[in-house]
Amino acid sequence: MNSRRTKSVFAAVSALAVLALGATACASGDKASTASGPQNASAANPGGGEKIKVVASTDVWGSVVTAVGGDKVEVTSIIHDPSGDPHSYETTASDAIAAKNAKLTLSNGGGYDEFFSKLADQATDAQKLVAVDIAATGNENEHVWYSLPGVEKIADQVAAKLGEIQPASKDAFTANATAFKGKTQELLKKVTGLGASGGKVVATEPVAHYLLDSAKVTDATPPAFAEAVEAEQDVPAAALNQVKQLISGKQVKALINNAQTTTPVTQQVVGDAKSAGIAVVDVTETLPQGVTDYIAWMTKSVDALAGALK
Repeated sequence: MNSRRTKSVFAAVSALAVLALGATACASGDKASTASGPQNASAANPGGGEKIKVVASTDVWGSVVTAVGGDKVEVTSIIHDPSGDPHSYETTASDAIAAKNAKLTLSNGGGYDEFFSKLADQATDAQKLVAVDIAATGNENEHVWYSLPGVEKIADQVAAKLGEIQPASKDAFTANATAFKGKTQELLKKVTGLGASGGKVVATEPVAHYLLDSAKVTDATPPAFAEAVEAEQDVPAAALNQVKQLISGKQVKALINNAQTTTPVTQQVVGDAKSAGIAVVDVTETLPQGVTDYIAWMTKSVDALAGALK
């Protein structure tokens, strides 16, 4: 998302185009949308039978499906590049083919990955899950992958749907989800109350809202600043000055920075924080390069936040 692009009208691939392209689409020059590593497992199922084909809008949700489905799923994550932007992604023919063959789809929802609704429509035989709806946080913030309790609910729903699709593996999916939730519970214990001593932070965007909420950390970011950055608008001078004063006066313990949205303003406040000796905690919206595991990724985020608040 480096220098977030303006949200565009998403280019849909029609069902007729998909049928016409057929097998040649995958061999064409279209950019590949299937992630490497666990998110693109081979079709062979050690437990017998074919793997369940799953399509997720981003590799974050693809990694959750992989944790629950194990070697019984073949997961395609449409956005699996740290520079990919769900807000402006345009689907390809290979994306449409993957969706057409899927038995389960998992999107973020909440307006975050609107491109995926067209793909899900083509997955006529698939069970369809939407993370925002399942997490049911009661908050309009769509970045629910930072809500550990919400992610646990999603893991349970993934296990349930996979079990419906492949009843013989239902117990395995349930056990995998239980093991996954055990790890998220450990993370929740680690993060809960980190800000109980009165720690405050500012953020370039409200991406890690739920993580900060679990930590009981006060987000002192002026609403006008956060809203402007997220909407790709000019930040009001008064809001920018307020953030700069919070940093220069060391009234906050950390700057939470969305590393995938780089603008002159975010670069400026990151520089100010480093100059003032304020910790900068980078957060992301998709898995960083070389990371395929949700727990490993979130552990680094929690550890970084804990270190900054101490």
